[in-house]
Amino acid sequence: MASANLGLVRSIYADQERGDFRSAEWADPDVEWVLVDGPSPGRWTGLAGMAEGWRDFLSAWGGYSAVAEEYRELDGERVLVLIRHRGRGKTSGIDLSQMHARVAAIFHFRDGRVVRVVNYLDADRALADLGLAPEADAADRPR
Repeated sequence: MASANLGLVRSIYADQERGDFRSAEWADPDVEWVLVDGPSPGRWTGLAGMAEGWRDFLSAWGGYSAVAEEYRELDGERVLVLIRHRGRGKTSGIDLSQMHARVAAIFHFRDGRVVRVVNYLDADRALADLGLAPEADAADRPR
């Protein structure tokens, strides 16, 4: 049976798969939102900070959505999500769905609220930071 934390993360991605990034009722008011790597790494705090970090990231993409491919409950306080991005670069025109790149997010919980989200544009780096072995690309795995 899935935990409440895992269920909450699944509901967050149900919205994001539709391109809806507005919801934040799941986040603690002092949430920390981290982008570890990529062109604009940074750290934002609070609901307004998380919204700013998302706005900065999303502003580069048209039709962006995040499609969760795998959820892993790491322990009672953390959930790892392996994700595929969809969207097209507003300047470059690059199609993220053609890149087959997996990204990752680690949700940290306290008292049923998300207190920290650590986003990686390189899922293998996230796995390495967690001490887990990189896996075969999800596109290469049977569904």
